[in-house]
Amino acid sequence: MKDLKRVNSKDPFLIQYQSSELKVASEFLTTWLPFLSRDLCQHCTEQLSKRILSLHLAEDAEPSNSDANATPPTSSDTVLVLNEICDDNCEVSSTASSKDGPNGWSEPKPEASISGVIGNSPSVETPTPRMSWADMAQEDELVEVEEQQREATKHMVDLNCSTKELRVSKVVEKPKLSRDEREYIRFMNVKRKKDFICLERVGGKFVNILEGLEFHTGIFSAAEQKRIVNYVYMLQGMGQKRELRERTYTEPPKWKRGKGRVTIQFGCCYNYATDKNGNPPGILQDEVVDPIPHLFKVMIRRLIGWHVIPPTCVPDSCIVNIYEEGDCIPPHIDNHDFVRPFCTVSFLSECNVVFGSNLKAVGAGEFAGSIAIPLPVGSVLVLNGNGADVAKHCVPAVPTKRISITFRRMDESKRPMGYAPEPDLQGIEPLSYEAEKVKISSPRSDRHTRKQLVRREGKTDARGVIDSYEKQEPEPRYSNRTGRVTANERRTKLILRS
Repeated sequence: MKDLKRVNSKDPFLIQYQSSELKVASEFLTTWLPFLSRDLCQHCTEQLSKRILSLHLAEDAEPSNSDANATPPTSSDTVLVLNEICDDNCEVSSTASSKDGPNGWSEPKPEASISGVIGNSPSVETPTPRMSWADMAQEDELVEVEEQQREATKHMVDLNCSTKELRVSKVVEKPKLSRDEREYIRFMNVKRKKDFICLERVGGKFVNILEGLEFHTGIFSAAEQKRIVNYVYMLQGMGQKRELRERTYTEPPKWKRGKGRVTIQFGCCYNYATDKNGNPPGILQDEVVDPIPHLFKVMIRRLIGWHVIPPTCVPDSCIVNIYEEGDCIPPHIDNHDFVRPFCTVSFLSECNVVFGSNLKAVGAGEFAGSIAIPLPVGSVLVLNGNGADVAKHCVPAVPTKRISITFRRMDESKRPMGYAPEPDLQGIEPLSYEAEKVKISSPRSDRHTRKQLVRREGKTDARGVIDSYEKQEPEPRYSNRTGRVTANERRTKLILRS
């Protein structure tokens, strides 16, 4: 610090400015330090922070009586801030840069505030603690964090024309929506498609083999998807270390294209084919696997609450599929040891699911069918009716890494021995579609809510592939006008009669 003071006292650039001007510059640059140091390595970030800190030291070179006892920040304080804002590209990290959330998962840390670097800087409000993702925060957490950082460091800079001085003031934050309001808006913005049509001749008559199929997007945000994928990777690591039960984790050797998909089962052990002990395909009631993890229960509550799965069919088992490039799932109809409906959530990459009453293999991991439906990242496909019991479905060889999680409810007569219902999956109630439940404090609230009530449906082209999802026509508006005819209308009628 003494070296910095000595350099500042001789710096030909800094001696042109008064201490008050250096203070303003120091505060301003410190506010922007997280942005200026983004994508820089730790060494460059440290040099930049020290250079900004030197402005503060130069301003304090001749302290007044009021702040003579003030303690300037030490270099260790600066390094702490650097570690907190250092980008992931830096090779050196600090334990102070990340903290575990209430559920033990590492959560993103907000950018450093001004007060963490400069002792005499104006006070900045600390962002309110974010909810644990285990409680399923109802907005994209990445966007939420960025907004909190932006609001916490937002200042208004005014120039006084008479004194030529800059004044930095805190901008008043805008009122925020409550958690229930945010959840309701997201829920009403979910896009749903339930009108799939694909006619095939089955049993001598034409049947819509996709009847009962549903498609939902907007259920899980980008941040939520990232947390789910990271958790799946953690489970995969536990399975590879044999920290899960033997029948929970399966990773067969990749001896052929399309073979070798990793599976992780919770709630029950499902036998895909007749095993060496002669057990037929279905639930093995005498085998034990790990229970459904808490995070997956949170997903189930979201699916029930947002009208994806009915509350009469709460899933009590799930299976995670981890695909590498070239992996596939052959044509099949899900075993009736599981009741209908059931659903699959897609992560990491988009792929097609092929449906047809008579699917054919055309190569290693390649299948031909009547219709191919794309599954975007984060989408939920619900199978019920003919879509689950008449049409077979398969996933051709995926072009890149993919993860899917399938949630199903077991038939009560097929449940494993010793099965006990999950207490935190009982009594789940779906959200109501009533717009009056949420009242947003805005003049546009009523109109905004009415727009949210418009259900969005998709359309299918001649080949049966989903192109887009559009809003349905809104309900007609009713006018308060009476049946009286205006003068202009009477004049128009007279002209037409003549």
